[in-house]
Amino acid sequence: MWDILNCAILASQRAGNRQAVGLQESLADAAWLAGKGWKLATVQYYGTGKRKSSTARVFLTAGAGKILVNKRDLSEFFANETQRTVIRQPLTLTDNVGKFDVRATVAGGGTSGQAGAIRLGIAKALLEFNSELRPKLKRAGLLTRDSRIKERKKYGQKGARKRFQFSKR
Repeated sequence: MWDILNCAILASQRAGNRQAVGLQESLADAAWLAGKGWKLATVQYYGTGKRKSSTARVFLTAGAGKILVNKRDLSEFFANETQRTVIRQPLTLTDNVGKFDVRATVAGGGTSGQAGAIRLGIAKALLEFNSELRPKLKRAGLLTRDSRIKERKKYGQKGARKRFQFSKR
C-alpha cells in the first residue's frame, strides 16, 4: 500500500498538480505509472555495522519481517541459532519484529563477526526510523561498536604475544 501511495505522489507531481488530489484519482495515476514500468518509491532506513573484520550494510523497509542476508534467507545463511537470535535482538527489544523487512549485505570475517555487524547495522537503522528508541537500545548495549580486533604480529616473535622458544645455553 505504501508503494501505491508513494507512486500516487509521483503521479500528482507528474501531472503538475500541487493541490491535494483525491485518493481514487491518485491510485489510478499510480496504476498508470506502474503499468508504464516506473519503479515504485519505498521508504527505507539505512545503517552500517562493523564487528571484527566484518562490515554490514543494512536496509530496513516496511514489510512482514523477512530477513535477507546477501540475497539469501537468514536461516540459510546462518546455520547457528545463536547467531540468528543475535541478529533479531534489536528488533525484538524494540517490538518491531513483524514490521520491517531487513536486507543486509555483509562482507569479511567469519559468521560470528558478520552476525554482530548485522546486529549493529539493524540497531542504527532503527535509530534512523525512530530516535526515541535510543535509550532502550543504548541500555542493552546495541549501539556500541565492539572495537576488539585481532592483535598484530610483532617482529622478533612467533605471534602477537607468543615468543620463540627460549634457549638458556
